[in-house]
Amino acid sequence: MLKSFLKDESGAQIVEYALIIAVVSIALVVALQVLTTGNSFSSFITRVANCLDGTGCT
Repeated sequence: MLKSFLKDESGAQIVEYALIIAVVSIALVVALQVLTTGNSFSSFITRVANCLDGTGCT
C-alpha cells in the first residue's frame, strides 16, 4: 500500500498548475507596475475600481 502511494503522481499535476498560475500572477503584477510608472500602483487600482463601480473614469 505504501509503495502504491509513493508511485501515485496524480497530485503532481495540481502542483505544477499552481506554480504556473503563481508565476503568471507575479508577471502580471510586475507588468502592471511597469505600465503605471509616474503614478503609484495603488492609484491605478483605485482608478480601475472607480471605473468598475460606475463613479466615473479618468
